[in-house]
Amino acid sequence: MNPTKKVAFYTLGCKLNFSETSTIARSFKDEGFERVDFKEEADIYVINTCSVTENADKRFKTIVKQAQKVNPDAFVAAIGCYAQLKPEELADVNGVDLVLGATEKFKITDYLNELTKNDFGEVHSCEIEDADFYVGSYSIGDRTRAFLKVQDGCDYKCTYCTIPLARGISRSDTMDNVLQNAKEISNQGIKEIVLTGVNIGDYGKGEFGNKKHEHTFLDLVTELDNVEGIERLRISSIEPNLLKNETIDLVSKSRAFVPHFHVPLQSGSNDILRKMKRRYMKELYADRVSKIKEVMPQACIGVDVIVGFPSETEEHFLETYNFLNELDISYLHVFTYSERANTEAAEMDGIVPKAVRSKRSKMLRGLSAKKRRAFYENQLGTKRTVLFEGENKEGYIHGFTENYVKVKTPWNPELVNSLYKVCLSKIDDDGLVRFDFIESLVS
Repeated sequence: MNPTKKVAFYTLGCKLNFSETSTIARSFKDEGFERVDFKEEADIYVINTCSVTENADKRFKTIVKQAQKVNPDAFVAAIGCYAQLKPEELADVNGVDLVLGATEKFKITDYLNELTKNDFGEVHSCEIEDADFYVGSYSIGDRTRAFLKVQDGCDYKCTYCTIPLARGISRSDTMDNVLQNAKEISNQGIKEIVLTGVNIGDYGKGEFGNKKHEHTFLDLVTELDNVEGIERLRISSIEPNLLKNETIDLVSKSRAFVPHFHVPLQSGSNDILRKMKRRYMKELYADRVSKIKEVMPQACIGVDVIVGFPSETEEHFLETYNFLNELDISYLHVFTYSERANTEAAEMDGIVPKAVRSKRSKMLRGLSAKKRRAFYENQLGTKRTVLFEGENKEGYIHGFTENYVKVKTPWNPELVNSLYKVCLSKIDDDGLVRFDFIESLVS
């Protein structure tokens, strides 16, 4: 009898990548493979790549070396966004045997013939125009929460972004399939589902393989809110122009959706937003924040922002800084602009020196720390619900409130994946919040 073949996965990038890795891992299981940790010896190592930051490109080579160190004879496959954008580049990396693009990655087990090492990386990559079908995914690696993919691709043409080149046009899962996946997740005792996609506010588009819309994002959240057994639903990231008042109102009255929004801004200067080809001005963004806070004063609002975009002057940057400083938001995800091949921005004049980009990034990270601290201080004395994570971190267990305050208490394995009502009491030296238990909600 042949011993069971082992497969290991490494995921770079976003929540969407994690949901897809999880789905691909299940397809290996169906073929009789055993999944092991990436640090362990495996017959196949699958690396799900990302192309959003420069760093992700560089890390790929390091990860391939890690796999080869553990098993020099292992078969190494690269999939994901970078594999679609630069397949030949990845195939040239020493040790890589197979590179699969956007449509091929979900059929990876079909490409694994003899698992023999190749002298050169074999590439199977479609023209991105062919990436027009949808594959539903969800991740269930973490017992407390799952990432549920509801949409893929993007029809926007932001000048700095390679995602439309890597993932193709906007398309959605069917409503029936999303609800079925949500039920499967909840049946496994997972308490929180995070909705993910490339542009989830565009949900509905391409639901039937064409541009016909039967459902909208509002329909999706309305239906999901009625799925029994799901304790918490969280919207991962949604464009400000697609976050409608009706959705905000629904979340404010919802049974399961939590008061936490992550809304990309990218710049607080209308000049720069135009150059980025974003689909809103900063006034609309401010309006979205004020609408959320009007109906959910305790809501947590996270913001994506890019510094150092071509032609961003000191005045443009200060406009962004001051705009964010005055907004009632809770934290920032700061990205330092990096040139990406085949994007409009890469050809633009007015390159901002890297040292200046770095300084601006540091300033915004400082602002983020200040905003998060102020938000946490504002939550002290309030009663919240915490979902506890599964890891022992230096003798403590961590968890998140519904409005995304990170808390800690001494490690107790019985708390893992449980929901408790608590009263937030003080901020610890490490910036996390301590609390007093009130009662257990569900086991």
